[in-house]
Amino acid sequence: MPPRPCPVLSSTFQLYFGHQPPQPTASRPSRFLPEPPSHGGWRSCLCPPLHPANPEVGERRTKEREPLISLNTLTLNVKSEKVYTRHGVPISVTGIAQVKIQGQNKEMLAAACQMFLGKTEAEIAHIALETLEGHQRAIMAHMTVEEIYKDRQKFSEQVFKVASSDLVNMGISVVSYTLKDIHDDQDYLHSLGKARTAQVQKDARIGEAEAKRDAGIREAKAKQEKVSAQYLSEIEMAKAQRDYELKKAAYDIEVNTRRAQADLAYQLQVAKTKQQIEEQRVQVQVVERAQQVAVQEQEIARREKELEARVRKPAEAERYKLERLAAAEKSQLIMQAEAEAESVRMRGEAEAFAIGARARAEAEQMAKKAEAFQLYQEAAQLDMLLEKLPQVAEEISGPLTSAKKITLVSSGSGTMGAAKVTGEVLDILSRLPESVERLTGVSISQVRVSREGAVEPSCQIPVHVTE
Repeated sequence: MPPRPCPVLSSTFQLYFGHQPPQPTASRPSRFLPEPPSHGGWRSCLCPPLHPANPEVGERRTKEREPLISLNTLTLNVKSEKVYTRHGVPISVTGIAQVKIQGQNKEMLAAACQMFLGKTEAEIAHIALETLEGHQRAIMAHMTVEEIYKDRQKFSEQVFKVASSDLVNMGISVVSYTLKDIHDDQDYLHSLGKARTAQVQKDARIGEAEAKRDAGIREAKAKQEKVSAQYLSEIEMAKAQRDYELKKAAYDIEVNTRRAQADLAYQLQVAKTKQQIEEQRVQVQVVERAQQVAVQEQEIARREKELEARVRKPAEAERYKLERLAAAEKSQLIMQAEAEAESVRMRGEAEAFAIGARARAEAEQMAKKAEAFQLYQEAAQLDMLLEKLPQVAEEISGPLTSAKKITLVSSGSGTMGAAKVTGEVLDILSRLPESVERLTGVSISQVRVSREGAVEPSCQIPVHVTE
């Protein structure tokens, strides 16, 4: 039986050269027959010669080693670091993909031969990994973190679907894709887990609390039933005790009543006897008191008569005497007061006349002084001041006359003794003109004294100085 030609290589040959390769015969087997896969999972994928009509080229191709392509399943660790999702949250995703070159599909095998012929498994895996990683990043950018985290199956299906449609054009089929890990550096996923964890913990606490509540309710009901049964038993016991106590109390009351009646009957009889005795004694006392009252009334009448004879009549006579004496003394005092009032009135009139005369004389004197002051002015004022100077000197030296002892302290220079005291007085008097001038405006220093001792003021009015 002649060998069959390889359909994949025949289609590839037709793609390159536009016609089918020459059919093999029994005498000349074709180089495009399919070869069984080796133990290593490799398969021959020799392309047809570029110039099959040239015998030399065909001979050289025959002598060359036929290239192989791996049909083994490749495990790819697809990592996408810090990819921004739809809401701008960067996360990192790791997926595990199983891919292989599809050897059962002629078109996919031909495409794989065109893409990867002469490449190692590592190079093929790298190309598939880059393609898958790009699709994985694209899917991540169109989904939110919550969608990826909560619905991993949906994410895996989308990556599988998009990547499969792209890799199939390279002759590679995606056997499986699984999302392995999701993490981020901002603790976003951890925060999502916290909310869910808190909800679960809350539900657990609520369930535990409800279970404890139900257990407590059942326990309380059991305790209530127990206590109710205990109380019912105690109530029955109390009822029995009450019936016993009531019957016993009734019997005791009856016994005590009979005993009290007997005791009261005896006491009542004793009281009646005592009452009769007391009534008789009171009657005796009433009779005695009546006799005593009669005796006392007679004694009172006797004493009243004696008092009237000995005291009342002399007292009335003495009262009349005193009334007459008081009336006479009253008349005497009235007459004496009237006489004194008349005397005071007459004395007041005399004093008023004398005061009036004195006032008129002083008024005339003051009028004359006023006329003199108006005429002489400063001279008159100076005259009055000079009249008062001796009195001023007397008032200044007056405290010294009443002093019992004078102690003078000297600094070592100046006079001491009585001359020192006299000098102090004269010093005070020497300052007097300045004080008078400040108070009255009149200067004593303007007065001129003549040789004979007469004082002559500047206005030529004679003034006599009393020494």
